[in-house]
Amino acid sequence: MQRREFLRTSCTAGLAALTAGAAYGQEKLPGESEAAYRQRMARLRAFRGPLPGESEAAYRERMSNLRATAAGAMAAEYFELRRYEIETEAQKAGFDAFAQEAAIPALNRAGIEPVGVFYSWEDVSPIYVLLRHKSLPSFVTLTQRLAEDEEFLQAGADFLNAPASKPGFKRMQVQFMQAFDGMPHLETPIDAPGRVFQLRTYESPSVKTGLKKIEMFNTAEIDIFRKTGLNPVFFGQTLSGEKMPNLTYMLVFNSMDERQANWKRFGGDPDWQALRAKPEYADKEILCGITNLYLKPADYSQI
Repeated sequence: MQRREFLRTSCTAGLAALTAGAAYGQEKLPGESEAAYRQRMARLRAFRGPLPGESEAAYRERMSNLRATAAGAMAAEYFELRRYEIETEAQKAGFDAFAQEAAIPALNRAGIEPVGVFYSWEDVSPIYVLLRHKSLPSFVTLTQRLAEDEEFLQAGADFLNAPASKPGFKRMQVQFMQAFDGMPHLETPIDAPGRVFQLRTYESPSVKTGLKKIEMFNTAEIDIFRKTGLNPVFFGQTLSGEKMPNLTYMLVFNSMDERQANWKRFGGDPDWQALRAKPEYADKEILCGITNLYLKPADYSQI
């Protein structure tokens, strides 16, 4: 809650820092390259006054553009979760080659990054692909943009042109979501090789009760997740997909043992106990189904 309020009330310098990399200080961030650091610092310095020789009109225009960019940085993102049904190991191998060599490079060129690719914990199918969109037009125009990317069409030709007698996959389903106000952007808090992802979907009996569960997350539960080591990747309200109304979120852990320990820690947290005790947030009133999946990332996954 404090983080959300900070974003809403930040001064212009704070917004500039968000635009430059979601950092409020001037120290180098963990994992930040030297080039990225210099670029972020240049953006921060740009807010400190007119540049040498810059006219007042040019200065005002530059400030207006930077403020618009900063506002965009705070806007809630959209998430596209694709579910590919795979029938054979050969299909899986073909999908991996396509995703790694053609799809992910093309998606990155289209401004969609990072791209997550995840396998079911125990079975060959399904394969999940998570895409982050900064705007609705990004989602709406993606297919056409990829169709116009010659490099993508050539690198992915075997998969894209697979005959009906030997398709690249059986079926694909798409779930489209909007990020919560309490966590408007996708995060990648853990990148350990053995990381474990948990994908959970909460179904609600009505739109009203679904919004109540989202309110519960926005006002308190996301903060409790962070405090107790339930590391969120995203929270999304489903705008289109199956079993609506629902919300879906993804967590990541270093290991299954850490997942078990941190969920136990969450369950005993006094703030969580107080929150769940509120009548308006009782599970029996606002939830009617929970789906829980464990996923492992592909070696080439960017999440």
